[in-house]
Amino acid sequence: MEELTKLGLTVTELRFALDTFYFLISGALVMWMAAGFAMLEAGLVRSKNTTEILTKNVCLYSIACVMYLIVGYNIMYVDNPEAGWLPSLGSLIGTQAGDADHALESDFFFQVVFVATAMSIVSGAVAERMKLWAFLIFSVVMTGFIYPVEGYWTWGGGFVSDAGFVDFAGSGIVHMAGAAAAIAGVLLLGPRKGKYGANGQVNPIPGSNLPLATLGMFILWMGWFGFNGGSQLLVSDAENASAVAKIFVNTNSAAAFGAVSALIVCRLVWGKADLTMILNGALAGLVAITADPLSPSLIVSGVIGLLAGALVIFSIVAFDKIKIDDPVGAISVHGVAGLFGLILVPVSNADATLTGQLFGAGVIFTWVFLASLAVWFVLKMTMGIRVSDEEEYNGMDVSDCGVDAYPEFVTVKSGG
Repeated sequence: MEELTKLGLTVTELRFALDTFYFLISGALVMWMAAGFAMLEAGLVRSKNTTEILTKNVCLYSIACVMYLIVGYNIMYVDNPEAGWLPSLGSLIGTQAGDADHALESDFFFQVVFVATAMSIVSGAVAERMKLWAFLIFSVVMTGFIYPVEGYWTWGGGFVSDAGFVDFAGSGIVHMAGAAAAIAGVLLLGPRKGKYGANGQVNPIPGSNLPLATLGMFILWMGWFGFNGGSQLLVSDAENASAVAKIFVNTNSAAAFGAVSALIVCRLVWGKADLTMILNGALAGLVAITADPLSPSLIVSGVIGLLAGALVIFSIVAFDKIKIDDPVGAISVHGVAGLFGLILVPVSNADATLTGQLFGAGVIFTWVFLASLAVWFVLKMTMGIRVSDEEEYNGMDVSDCGVDAYPEFVTVKSGG
């Protein structure tokens, strides 16, 4: 204490600085997940669509930052009534509270990267056949209005949180919401040409770069420590620091168990180790544990990941059977595993109930799905959301971007 006095600091000031720094570093880790989504999706689409999917990921992150700053954060957190449903609809991020334990701007930064994560989920599910500009316009509405409204109802103190809904870091609020927006778009968009044949035949369309996809998964795994660990919000005392350590270990265990589970299921079902399924198994474990990475024991966290890793494989297969074409498995990873994680929260968290979890999940999915469906429908009726058959055949790199991701593999016709 004497040393702090000599430095002109108080314990409160030191804790404020430490918690602000922790928020910023956690936010930076989550921001790095944008690179993970970009690499994962670029690896799982065909080479002729790589530049376009990368463009989407760069632009959606930027749009999310702009829209959440202008209106989104205010809708979600500023001057809203407790247990209400209609947000204040102001602009910008408000003013610093006098008793705050971290800087307001650090909170905004940590929140804005979550919005971008939700939007990134949509990108992969509609890949290889959606118009770039239709997608970007939807990004404006999703990140500025649709996500912030359900965010207010839950994390912002609205009526869903008042009903006892528990979602620690966003299995439903972020991941299932992104999947709900994605499935609305996919239903109006339709499958890629050649994906489904007669008599229920499913024709696999392999990705172009599995090393890149694997790198993307590991970047996401790393970023998840900021996603879940940062959601503890504080790290400046022994209790919170210990909680963060447990969250890190539980998060890591769920991902590892998810990958192993997917590996075993693939071996039992197909007799081979399907790398893409293993990647999604790890991600499913991460999504499922995100609903509550603190309350479960280390073993229970592993079991959650184990179950999610197996569930996501059967979900991906089931969606293909009903001709829901999702090139990267985003709807299964983030939607199905997200709901699964929410349902399991009451197993280890006495503050949660199955009724409250189902109510919250139902509100989130219904709002995001219907609002997104309305926006997608308006876009379809006005500018169109799907590229032409010719553009899809030639690849969207040519039609949307004019730049090939792998030009050395493109046959150039020369006149001499």
